Amino acid sequence: MPSYINAIGTAVPRHKIEQSSIIHFMAQAHQMQAEEKQRLKALYRASGIKYRHSVLPDFGLTEGFSFFPDSDSLEPFPSIGERMVLYRKEALGLSLQAVKDCLQSQGLVQTEDITHLIMVSCTGMYAPGVDIGLVNALGLSGSVQRTCINFMGCYAAFNALKAADHIIRANAQANVLVICTELCTIHFQKKKDEDTLLANALFADGSAAVLLSSQTEAGKAQLALEQFYCDLAPEGKEDMAWQIGNFGFEMKLSAYVPEIIRKGIRQLTERLVNQFSLQSLGLEDDEKAEKIADYFAIHPGGKRILSVIEEQLEISTDDNRYAYQVLKEFGNMSSPTVLFVLKALLKDLTLSDHDKQVLSFAFGPGLTLESMLLRIHSL
Repeated sequence: MPSYINAIGTAVPRHKIEQSSIIHFMAQAHQMQAEEKQRLKALYRASGIKYRHSVLPDFGLTEGFSFFPDSDSLEPFPSIGERMVLYRKEALGLSLQAVKDCLQSQGLVQTEDITHLIMVSCTGMYAPGVDIGLVNALGLSGSVQRTCINFMGCYAAFNALKAADHIIRANAQANVLVICTELCTIHFQKKKDEDTLLANALFADGSAAVLLSSQTEAGKAQLALEQFYCDLAPEGKEDMAWQIGNFGFEMKLSAYVPEIIRKGIRQLTERLVNQFSLQSLGLEDDEKAEKIADYFAIHPGGKRILSVIEEQLEISTDDNRYAYQVLKEFGNMSSPTVLFVLKALLKDLTLSDHDKQVLSFAFGPGLTLESMLLRIHSL
């Protein structure tokens, strides 16, 4: 019995800030000289991002901050404890918005019918955590089975979907709610090295919720989870990393990451396809290099990452349009981002897309490369 993504809901904080405005905050926070600010502007222009959302208004301001000290140097810089207080204050509400958006967009499962809850986050921790807060706020049974997936970064949604898939295949009556919530912007780091400047140019806040079950809803596009394949590129373990420091969670994102993905993405795809078999995909051997999938849902870790994947898989920017759309409007929100991409794709699907395939990727610390093959069900 396959498992299906029945609905995806999303939410972002109310502070929607233009990328061009964030430059001014960053230049002031880093106390940059004119030449440094020009280089920063070039980095932001090349990001492919127009807007990012944050639980903080500060990134659109140059004074009157709400969280960071109201000084040119932002000193004393907020501690990890202060950032976790902010996470605890904001994460549950944002998660609830995503869940409500998800549940109201489908007619198969009532809130009281949810049997399992999987909570994903790498930007904050506390106990009792967001998972128990959701149980109480949604009025779920205390017997709902809860799983938390923490600190896996941008690819964590794949692990949550895998867990949900296993649950449903073992119990066809299960209704699984997956929530990915990240407040990346509360971990802003005030360092001027290239990797930190790059991370500060990309990350944003957001939440996504996914309802999965063994059921399908007539006349509506849903996605069957058909195959997963994961691989590691150990040579990139120092190029993408995430650790807890004294002043927040510190992201390491090297400009070399796209080159590592370039080397690994074709092999990852071939192994996924071979594992699933060409016959299952409806392909002949000589078509393998020409047609991998009908649609693509790629985590937009950055504009250059999207570009190298297109080169290696010989797909166009139009094939990859949903990733660019999410990157432009929201930036990189870590784990929820690929779910935003899948939601944008789902919105465009019609009855004629029944039985077509979707290929999805995400990447994170390790360097971990995750892939997923889905089949569209729209009868």
